[in-house]
Formats: sequence, structure tokens, C-alpha cells
Amino acid sequence: MQAYNNNNYHQHQVFKNVLVAALCLITAFVVSACGGGSPDGLALNRVKAGLAEEPTCSILLEDMKQEGAFSKTYYHKYLVVQPEGSHSTDWLKVPESYYNDTQGFLGMALFSKKDGVPDTQVSPPGYNFVGDPEYGRWREDSQGGSFWEFYGKYAFFTSLFGGWYHPVHRSDYSMYKQHRSRNQPFFGRKKEFGSAGKIVKTKRPGFYARRMAGVNAGKSSFKAKASKRVGRTKTGFRSRSGGSGK
Repeated sequence: MQAYNNNNYHQHQVFKNVLVAALCLITAFVVSACGGGSPDGLALNRVKAGLAEEPTCSILLEDMKQEGAFSKTYYHKYLVVQPEGSHSTDWLKVPESYYNDTQGFLGMALFSKKDGVPDTQVSPPGYNFVGDPEYGRWREDSQGGSFWEFYGKYAFFTSLFGGWYHPVHRSDYSMYKQHRSRNQPFFGRKKEFGSAGKIVKTKRPGFYARRMAGVNAGKSSFKAKASKRVGRTKTGFRSRSGGSGK
């Protein structure tokens, strides 16, 4: 009898362990399919992990797209920039929520690391390295203003940003620091950076056209709804006026 009970207990434990393992696998699959437990899903984290041993780098949101008519799938493509070179990732699937959160940041740095110190503040390309005397210096231009010039060994660094980088003037950098102190993204004095900026219009004209078409469609829809509300209000007003005149 004792042997029978022990055998039953052993079988119960085996079944319990198998069940727990199966639940863990299912949970891991669901988390992976939903984009992971972090706000940016797994895609950007995987790219960061590949740069864990790199002391200096930037990850730019190089491109983004959505596919599907009814059930949409969302993708990011990143540009990884290091002092010795840069490369683009493949299209990487991201959660819809993260896609929406970042849809205004095309061409901007989502993550940077300088001398081993990570920086998750969204910024225009290269701004994380401006103002550091190890990387360059401020130079005076012909009009009495000043701009940032990278030292010789970093001079080619700006070309690695794939055309997203634009010269940084001291006034730009001062505004960037103000936004940074408030934990706000800086899109440039003239809003030239980000998905709605003129740089994207030049670098990604197709994306810019689609985005503006979406914005205009949204405005048209809003105007149509507002017009209907106004029409209903006027109709109701005339009806009440007519009733009171009788």
C-alpha cells in the first residue's frame, strides 16, 4: 500500500512539473508575440543587447511602416552608428503601442551611449556628442555665431548618420539642453527634425507624403464631423424657434 501511494505521489509530481513547464513556455510565447514586457518590445532591446560591449554608439529610427488592411503589423528599421562605421537593421516587428509612441521620431536617436554611459533621451542625431571637449569644439562662423566641429578622428562620424545629421549651432544646442532638462524631445528651432520635419521630407519623401496624407485625412474627417454637429444644432434651433412663434 505504501509503495502504491509513493508511486502515485511520484506520478503526480511528474505531471505537475510538466504542467508548470508547459505554462512557462506558453507564457514566454505570448509575451514574445505581444512584443515583450518592456515598453519598446523586444526589437530595440535586441539591438541594444548587441551593443552591450560597445562604449560609444547611437541607434536612430531610420524607417517605419505598417502592413495589412484589417489586422495591421508594425515595423521599425534602425540605423546603428558607431565611430568606425554604421549599418541598418532588417525590418523588425514592434508593438502597435510603441509604434504609435515613436511615430513622430523618424530620423532621431532613440538611444545613445557615450563612453559606456547609456542615454535614452530622444534627440536629433549627434546631439549626444556635442559639447563634449573629447569629441570636438565650438568654432566661430563668419557671422559671429558658433557651431560645433568634431575633431579630426571624429570628423567622419557625422557622415555615418546617413544624412540625418545637420550642423549644430550653439543656439540650437542651448534650446536642446532646455528641452532635455524638461525631459522633452527637441525637434529643432524650426522643427526640422522628426517625422514632420524638412529633413524627413528630403530623406524619406514617400513616408512624408503618406504621413501628410494621413494628417490631412484626419483634418477632413474632423471638419466633416464638426459640420454635421453644427448642422444638427442649427436644425434644432430653427425647430425650437418655429415652435415658439406659433
